[in-house]
Amino acid sequence: MGCLQLTRTLIDIPSVTGHEERIGDFLKGYLSAAGFHIVKIPVDTNRFNIFASIGKPNIVYSTHMDTVPPYFPASEDSENIYGRGACDAKGIMASQIQAAIELKQEGESDFALLFVVGEERGSDGALAANHVANSCRFLINGEPTDNYLATGTKGVYRGKILTTGKAAHAAYPEMGSSAIFKLIDIIEKIRNMAWPSNAQLGETIFNVGTIKGGVTANVVPDTAEAEIMFRIVESVKDMDSRLAEILEDNAIFNSDYTCDPVHLFTVDGFMQKSVSFATDITSLTKWGRPLLIGPGSILYAHSPDERIRKNQILEAVTAYKTLYHKLKVL
Repeated sequence: MGCLQLTRTLIDIPSVTGHEERIGDFLKGYLSAAGFHIVKIPVDTNRFNIFASIGKPNIVYSTHMDTVPPYFPASEDSENIYGRGACDAKGIMASQIQAAIELKQEGESDFALLFVVGEERGSDGALAANHVANSCRFLINGEPTDNYLATGTKGVYRGKILTTGKAAHAAYPEMGSSAIFKLIDIIEKIRNMAWPSNAQLGETIFNVGTIKGGVTANVVPDTAEAEIMFRIVESVKDMDSRLAEILEDNAIFNSDYTCDPVHLFTVDGFMQKSVSFATDITSLTKWGRPLLIGPGSILYAHSPDERIRKNQILEAVTAYKTLYHKLKVL
């Protein structure tokens, strides 16, 4: 099927993180029929990555199979394809597959496709793939960059701040200690702190995703928590030190995912820019020198009207093939 039809087909297979089995089975069948050697890389009981190769790969295209919730199916107009995963990352996957099929038809025989699960929540698929022996020299990772070649990505510092206090009747707050007020004070300190910036990667970004605490309005809350995320331009180790200075004795930070910023390999002939989001690249450290490029805008990823421009999908096929030929001679 054509690249645009393949994009719609992939979107119409729900693959919210943790439920990627169906799309994995589809890719196994589709790529096997196209003449690729298929290996399923186990991730957990029912989930697996797909590695589809031609010959002994020196260059590997990679992106992720999973999407954020909620699922909604494909639709289109004259310019765009819509649906969950349209730009993050099923249009990318379709363009990588099309590029790989065309390279195979042209007689090339030293490349592969690596499609992983779990990128949207902890990169467990990429971590599993990183244990697989390979001879890859370059990894071309796909995320929505508007077909710009990314020069770097910010890191991630994500987890929960937990505060404790003492419960009491809300009419006598002096008898207790509000964990929510303590949490609010900490968040305000974080917001007002001068966080580092980087000439290539830009500013540190901070977000509070969720806040929970207390039991009812007439009880001083004795526990509270906030799920936070930084997009960082310095090391995780440096962030640990900075946050430790802010947290009080009765507040702790439980990290659930961190990764350092990445400075990426680039080649001439492509428009270039840095990006604020993180990728599986930090978990695929044994797959060669990393590059990052893909069709679609990150501004539509995770949104209720997620979309990708049809012309960008088609342009990406050419971009991926051009990258292959440039990297092959290095």
